[in-house]
Amino acid sequence: MAKAYWISCYRAVHKPEALAAYAALAGPAVRSGGGRFIVRGMPDKVHEQGIMQRTVVVEFESLAAAHAVRNGPAYGAALKALGDAVERDFRIVEAAP
Repeated sequence: MAKAYWISCYRAVHKPEALAAYAALAGPAVRSGGGRFIVRGMPDKVHEQGIMQRTVVVEFESLAAAHAVRNGPAYGAALKALGDAVERDFRIVEAAP
C-alpha cells in the first residue's frame, strides 16, 4: 500500500492568532491519526515560478488514513478554529510507486 501526503501551501495568513489556535489542535489530530510532519516552514530558496510561502507536508501510511484524519472530528475542530484566517492550497497525494 502506497503512502499518502497532505501538502499545504499558505498563500496568505490574515489572522496569525487563528493559525496558532489551528496548529495547537491540528498537530495532535494529525499525530493521533498516524500522520508524521515531514516539512513545516518557509522554503530556503525558490526556483523557476516558485513562490516563497509556508509549506507543510504530512506523511500517512495510506490514502485511507490521510482522508480519515482530514474528515475526522478532531481535525474538523482544528479547521473550525482556523476559519478564514488563511488562504492555502491543500491537497492529498498518493506516493509514487
